[in-house]
Amino acid sequence: MLKSDVMPSFEIEKIRKDFPILARQVHGKNLVYFDNAASAQKPKIVLDTLQNFYSQDYANVHRGVHYLSQISTDAFEKTRDALQVFIGAKHREEIIFTAGSTASINLVAQCFGEAFIGEGDEILVSGLEHHANLVPWQICAQKRKAVLRIMPMLATGELDMEKLPLLLTEKTKILAITATSNALGTITDLVNIIPLAHQVGAKVLVDGAQSIAHTKTDVQALDADFWVCSSHKLFGPTGVGVLYGKKDLLEAMPVYQSGGDMIKTVRYESSTYNELPHKFEAGTPNIADVIALGSALDYINNLDWHGAMAHEKTLHENLEKGLLGIQGLRIIGTAKHKAPLSSFVVEGVHNYDLGVLLDKMGIAIRTGHHCAEPIMDFFGVAGTARASLAFYNTQAEVDYFLESLKKAINMLR
Repeated sequence: MLKSDVMPSFEIEKIRKDFPILARQVHGKNLVYFDNAASAQKPKIVLDTLQNFYSQDYANVHRGVHYLSQISTDAFEKTRDALQVFIGAKHREEIIFTAGSTASINLVAQCFGEAFIGEGDEILVSGLEHHANLVPWQICAQKRKAVLRIMPMLATGELDMEKLPLLLTEKTKILAITATSNALGTITDLVNIIPLAHQVGAKVLVDGAQSIAHTKTDVQALDADFWVCSSHKLFGPTGVGVLYGKKDLLEAMPVYQSGGDMIKTVRYESSTYNELPHKFEAGTPNIADVIALGSALDYINNLDWHGAMAHEKTLHENLEKGLLGIQGLRIIGTAKHKAPLSSFVVEGVHNYDLGVLLDKMGIAIRTGHHCAEPIMDFFGVAGTARASLAFYNTQAEVDYFLESLKKAINMLR
């Protein structure tokens, strides 16, 4: 058995009790949840916040003078303030609530594209992107008659940094790049990439959906122009996304959707639009889930972060050591710097079949192309099996997973 070197202040069993779902069984087996890259589980404080809000405090926000509306509005805006601090934004109005990372990227692709991208301009997208940070830019390029270019990757799953200076030109208007690949776990070198883009006047959108739960984010230190993430991968509810954008860029961009709250004045002849952040938040927002995201942030802020990340790192190192010891198994993505995520294929075994058998053993993993088909094409595979960890996972679960994986492989060969 591989030993976990956990910092003494990080009490894993105490942490696990905060997540009710981790105590359940699946097919008569204790649940082992290794699908955290798809969505993370929720601590009790988040579940309690949702229950309490709907049963005690519910009302619409920004529109009422009555008590419940004020309570709801204050809690809703408190999450915006918490996010400003959490990601290091300069202004609270730079935090826009959306339906998810996908919605945030689509907003930028449409509105930034309309304001700043014209015929013959270039959009650069890294070769590590989830479809959500590729397809919107394909559509933007088609609509704006721009050119879409791809920054290639190496056989390790790392981006080819030598090619970047050749791809960045005065025609490049924006670089869209992930902080961490959802398919491979690769952590990109944003510290060196973003300045190179800025040297030619290009703006940078960072997809932080996979990185937000595994590393501290400081958008000002990175000097990212746009940055996005989703609540559900940060131990909060589904249906909420975050868009950070530099204030001057957001102000220069046209509105995305129209309706209530995003307007200042409305006449039959024309309308004027609200100031940030409300300019990009049309209609009744996802109030309860935004407030519950605030509770998820409270939970994380009270967590021994360094202990949690050390725990994750050790678990992942032990997971990959175990995977490398399985005959016929190949890890897809061997970057030097990775998130706690392992994608792999097994010779002669289909990843879907592996996923089904592991499910019968109580283990939840992800199989398929992970909404990253070009990455799968690059490695010459139809899909992979992906095990992704969070700080509430344990060494015992890693050991059980490895034993179960060997059994499943033997059954399928």
